[in-house]
Amino acid sequence: MEKDARRMADNTLYYGDNLDILRHRIPRESVDLVYLDPPFNSNADYNVIFREQSGEQSAAQIKAFTDTWHWNTHETERAYEDVLTNAPDNVAKMLEALVTFIGRNDLTAYLVMMTERLLELHRVLKPTGSLYLHCDPSASHYLKVVLDTIFGPKNYRSEIVWKRSSAHSDTKQGRAIHGHIHDVIFFYTKSDKWTWNPLFTPYTQDYIDDFYRHIEPGTGRRYQLDNLTAARPGGDTEYEWKGVKPYQGRYWAYSRANMEKFEAEGRLYYTKSGQPRYKRYLDEMPGVPLQDLWTDIPPIGARATERLGYQTQKPLALLERIIAASSNPGDVVLDSFCGCGTAIAAAQKLGRRWIGIDITHLAVSLMKSRLKAMFGLDANKDYAVIGEPTDVTGARQLAQDDRYQFQYWAVSLVEATAQDQESQRKKGADKGIDGIISFMDGAARRRQTIVVQVKSGHVTSSQIRDLKGVLEREKAAIGLFICLEPPTRDMNDEAVSAGFYTSDLWPGRRNDHRFPRIQLRTIADLLSGNDFELPPRPVQFKQAGRVATTPGMRTPDLWAADAPSEPATADDDTLDDDEM
Repeated sequence: MEKDARRMADNTLYYGDNLDILRHRIPRESVDLVYLDPPFNSNADYNVIFREQSGEQSAAQIKAFTDTWHWNTHETERAYEDVLTNAPDNVAKMLEALVTFIGRNDLTAYLVMMTERLLELHRVLKPTGSLYLHCDPSASHYLKVVLDTIFGPKNYRSEIVWKRSSAHSDTKQGRAIHGHIHDVIFFYTKSDKWTWNPLFTPYTQDYIDDFYRHIEPGTGRRYQLDNLTAARPGGDTEYEWKGVKPYQGRYWAYSRANMEKFEAEGRLYYTKSGQPRYKRYLDEMPGVPLQDLWTDIPPIGARATERLGYQTQKPLALLERIIAASSNPGDVVLDSFCGCGTAIAAAQKLGRRWIGIDITHLAVSLMKSRLKAMFGLDANKDYAVIGEPTDVTGARQLAQDDRYQFQYWAVSLVEATAQDQESQRKKGADKGIDGIISFMDGAARRRQTIVVQVKSGHVTSSQIRDLKGVLEREKAAIGLFICLEPPTRDMNDEAVSAGFYTSDLWPGRRNDHRFPRIQLRTIADLLSGNDFELPPRPVQFKQAGRVATTPGMRTPDLWAADAPSEPATADDDTLDDDEM
C-alpha cells in the first residue's frame, strides 16, 4: 500500500486548464524537464482523432483548443491584462510591444496565452532544469522572443530542426512555396548549470567505408589508424620506440608505459617505415555527437504500431531522445499539453517520474489506455488521476460546468469511442449518438455496433423510445443509456420491451448468448462497478505494443556517452602509400 501511494505521488495525470494546474498544483522548482507541444494554427482544430478498427477515419473529432487562440474572447483580454500587471517588467513590456506592432489577432492571442504558461513553467523548473518547446515554424520566431525574455538569451541552448515528413508540395491556389517538412524545437535551460547526457547517432555507411576501411584478420573488427605523435612534449614523451623516433619536430603523444600497454593489447600497427599507429576500433566508438538537425527519426507512418490516431502525435523515439539527453532516471518530466501522452510514455519507459496535463477528458482517457497497454499501469493505483470525477457529486459538477466534457468523460467509463455531439448539434446533424463500441460476431465475424447515449439532466421514457429508433436507423446491435438521475420504472419497462440481441459467438451472463438490447446504468452504477453486459470487444483506442520500463536504457538510435572520444578526422587516417 505504501509503495502504491509513493508511485501515485510521483506520477500524475491532470484534467483541466494547464495554467490553473501549474499555478495551484505544481510546486516551485520541482520539475527537472519540461516538454510542450502546444497547438497554434487557428485555422485548424487540434482534435483527438480516432479511427475505426478498419483504419478509416472516424467522424469523432473532439476539440481541445478550437476557440482558445482568438483575441475576440474575454479570456484573452483577461490574460493580457494579467501579464501586463503581474508579470516581470521586461516580460510585460515585451508582450505589450508585440501586441502593439502586430495587433490584436489570433497570433497575439496565442502569444498571450503562451506567455502566461511559460512564466509558470519557468517557475516550476528546478535551477538545473531544461525546457523543450516544440512548435510550427510559422510561430517559432515570435515564441523565441517570448522565451528569450522569460528564460534569458544566455540560457538559450539550441534550435533543433526535426524533419517530420518527406518531401511534398505545399503549393496552394497557384502560389509557389517551399514544402513544409520540418518542426522547430527550442531548447532552453533555467541556468548555466543543467542536466546534460551527450547522445550520439550512428555513423553513416559512407563514413565507415571511408574512415574504418581496415578489417582485422581473425576478428573481422573494423578499425582506423590514428596518429601517436604530438606537436609539443609532455612528460615522458622523448624516447625511442623499437628503434624509431617520431617525425622531426614531433614527440610521442603517450608515455612509454602507455605505449607498452598498447603493444600488449595488440593496438599498434607498424607501417613500412616502422612508425607505430594506434588501432581505433569502430565498435568502441560512440558515434556522431548529436547535432541540431534531426533527420533520422521519421514521423509515425499510417501503419506504424505505435500510431494511436491522434492528429499531432509525435514519435516515441523523438521524446526518448529529448528525455534521455536532459534528465536522469528518477527525475520529473512535465508535459503541459499532453494530447495522446507520448512524452509521458517515453518518461515511463526511461524510468523517469512524470506529470501530464490535458484539457479534455478524452485525451486523459487515451493516456490511461496507453499506459495500460504499454506498461500494465492502472489509474489511481500505479499513478494518480486528478480532475476527473470520482463520485456522483463530482459528476454533477462536471455536467453543470461543461456538459460536453461530461459526455466525453461518461463515455470513457465504458471505453467507447466518443462522438463529437457538440459539432453535430451546431450543424443541426445531431444523430443521438455520444459513443460507439464495436465488436465482432457471427460465423463470418462481422463488425457489430453498440451505440452509447449520455444524459446529464432529467430523464424520461421517451428518451428510451428515441434510443430504440437510433438502433433501428443505425442497424446497431445494442444501445447503452448512461444517466445521472435514476431511471423511472417506465424507462426500465421501455428498455425491457426492446428484447435481446442474440450472439452467435459470445455467451452472456446467463450463459445463453443473449444480451439485453437496451441497457440502462446510472453514473453511480458505473462508478461502483455495476457495468453493462456486453460481448467481448477489441479496445476502442488503437494501442501501441507493450514495452518495459528500462531506466538508463539506450534507445535504438542513441549511444550513451561512455565510449572513447570523437572520431578521427580525415588527416588522422591518411597514410602515404610507401608507409603502408
